[in-house]
Amino acid sequence: MEFFTWIIIAISLCIFMAYNRASLSTFTLSFATLMAIGTFADIVTFIGWFLFAIVALPLNLAQVRKEYISAPLLKIFKGIMPEMSQTEQEAIDAGTTWFEAELFKGKPDWNKLHNYPQPRLSAEELAFLNGPVEEICSMVNDWEVTHELADLSPEVWQYMKDKKFFAMIIKKEFGGLDFSAFAQSRVLQKLSSVSSVLASTVGVPNSLGPAELLQHYGTKEQQDYYLPRLATGEEIPCFALTSPEAGSDASSIPDFGIVCKGQFDGKEVLGMKLTWDKRYITLAPVATVLGLAFKLQDPEHLLGEEENLGITCALIPTDIEGVITGRRHFPLNIPFHNGPTQGNEVFVPLDFIIGGAEMAGQGWRMLVECLSVGRAITLPSNSTGGVKSLALATGAYARIRRQFKLPIGKMEGIHEPLARIGGNAYLMDAVTTMSTGAIDLGEKPSVISAIAKYHLTEKMRQCVSDSMDIHGGKGICMGKSNYVARNYQGAPIAITVEGANILTRSMIIYGQGAIRCHPYVLAEIAATQNEDEKQALDDFDHAFFGHVGFSISNICRSLWFSFTGARLQRTPFNDETTRYYQLLNRFSANLAMLSDISMVTLGGELKRKERISARLGDVLSYLYLASATLKRYNDEGRKIEDFPLVQWALEDSLFKIQEAINDLISNFPSKAAKAFLQCTIFPLGTWLQKPSDITDQAVSEILQTPSETRSRLGKWQYLQRDPAFPMGQLEQTLEDIIACEPIYTKACKGLDKYLPFYRLNLVAEEALAAGIITQEEADLLCRAEIGRKIAIDVDDFASEELRIKT
Repeated sequence: MEFFTWIIIAISLCIFMAYNRASLSTFTLSFATLMAIGTFADIVTFIGWFLFAIVALPLNLAQVRKEYISAPLLKIFKGIMPEMSQTEQEAIDAGTTWFEAELFKGKPDWNKLHNYPQPRLSAEELAFLNGPVEEICSMVNDWEVTHELADLSPEVWQYMKDKKFFAMIIKKEFGGLDFSAFAQSRVLQKLSSVSSVLASTVGVPNSLGPAELLQHYGTKEQQDYYLPRLATGEEIPCFALTSPEAGSDASSIPDFGIVCKGQFDGKEVLGMKLTWDKRYITLAPVATVLGLAFKLQDPEHLLGEEENLGITCALIPTDIEGVITGRRHFPLNIPFHNGPTQGNEVFVPLDFIIGGAEMAGQGWRMLVECLSVGRAITLPSNSTGGVKSLALATGAYARIRRQFKLPIGKMEGIHEPLARIGGNAYLMDAVTTMSTGAIDLGEKPSVISAIAKYHLTEKMRQCVSDSMDIHGGKGICMGKSNYVARNYQGAPIAITVEGANILTRSMIIYGQGAIRCHPYVLAEIAATQNEDEKQALDDFDHAFFGHVGFSISNICRSLWFSFTGARLQRTPFNDETTRYYQLLNRFSANLAMLSDISMVTLGGELKRKERISARLGDVLSYLYLASATLKRYNDEGRKIEDFPLVQWALEDSLFKIQEAINDLISNFPSKAAKAFLQCTIFPLGTWLQKPSDITDQAVSEILQTPSETRSRLGKWQYLQRDPAFPMGQLEQTLEDIIACEPIYTKACKGLDKYLPFYRLNLVAEEALAAGIITQEEADLLCRAEIGRKIAIDVDDFASEELRIKT
């Protein structure tokens, strides 16, 4: 019996030490102490010490371990490690990791999360948001932009230039605004509440493009010439990367340049003869300067020994002979300027290369480094702004619109889609805030940017579809009063651009995340590529045995969490959020374990198992989205009245994590690994549910009832009570309808008859004549009726108005 007790203690000690990630020396010393106790109790014999020594000594004697264990393993790793192309390597090297790396460790530091400073607007940024941004929103009529002009008006274009809307990322020394990433996000969110064309037009020059590339890599001459002109709008930029043959696989662009001598401005200079055929280029039809990505070749060795220099970025004035721009694509009735650009053997000097001739062949590195920032701002912010405004508008409409003698928002069938809109609006704003905050702290979060781009554009598509369903006939009839349809039409645009979402989910999020965020994998890969054998062995030994301990720890943690439900975990707050921190700890450990088992069992094949990669990416993504939600709740003062939004966002994210893990296990190629994972992660089956009907109803009611919580949800959006702006008018009508409901009830009681809740002007007239209500109350009923009719009415047209005018 004593022997079995000692064995149980030994196993418990191993699990405890592994769970707490004790160092190898601590682990060995602790077990040796237990062995000594067993010896005094006549449980451990010489054979036990001999077996212990066989295992412990080689592991703890560094030189022995390296020579007899690590060196052979390093040789094996070098043979099985998949080839990594230069473009893949540059993508991996680009950017930085941030809190997503904590989530990959299986043991997130929540205090670290909450100690990151909350992003805030400077006085200058707030003044811009409340001044020029508010003003330009009042100048834009989306129906006019999308249906009548197929463009922003000349007055709006000039105002954008005058107020430096294209210069938010340009430094003040060059005449720019030099706004924080957080401020850029707030500006784009507000613009998107009025017009996606306006938001896209402003967003693109402030994202990946000439200004960004010039500030990081341009020569002083290029910066001094172009940046002040870009800041004032004298130059309109675009950046051309995508080709017909190379969309998501941007590194395979066929466009090329040949280094040669030629005539430029009457002089013979060393330059490039460029040939390109690009499409989907935003602002290309109106651009004056074209940022161009191409593959540069030097067959005559005019620059050096290399013939194929690689992807290069150059700035090409569009008025140079041979540059073809001006034609437009027409993406889903959202007529932002987007079109093709071509050139055939266009000769330009070498100093047109961004950064000069020495940056020839460095274009891909430049692009992936800058993309990690821009991709976290523009599309996520545009999507978030659109959903925030739709959340308020759809909630107001659901409260105003009546069917079956009650507001449709009171119907349970409406609760579910309305809750999805509200919960996602809260979560999406949390993600953009946290992600742009990371950028403002100096991070270049390539993995986070991919997560934000993919999930926020997908959530936008879901929310717009839900809003369309709730609006019904109001949503499908185009016209000035329709604020849903253009968003519905244009949703796939955000899904498609800056990397197709299918690619982003199945290859990029986890493909980069597994290598960048894992605490040991990148070091192991680097060791296999290091030509210094001694340094390579030292690095590999440290990384590999760290990785082994890390893996064992996550298996132990996953098992422990599975059988305890992670309920014994300490969390930063002992309140309504406690359980969510515990579950996120559990799933973080599961992700770390799943990653290691996937790498071990699949090896290089994991790179091609895109659906496994996608599901692992989903787990990482939803861990991040949930973390951002918790941070927002804390940063905003843990207001309990906001909790239904928090609860919906967290329970939806946790449920989706569970689904992703369960789907991964069910489809895992190795049967043995599949059985092990099932027993370790879900030994008692899955148990998490979607947000409950009660939570859905609570979120639905928040969207339909003016309150501080609802105002926080739509903070900084454009909501002016302007008759020309349907969403702002809805806000006024919502308040009027709620205010007049008790007056309507009083009128019905006083008249002793039921009156339908429409033609409120007639209700007012009859009740006023009977002395039941005051003139002020009657006026409110009449105003509410006007607003109610506008809210539910749709536009109609004469047939000739709908014909294409020539």
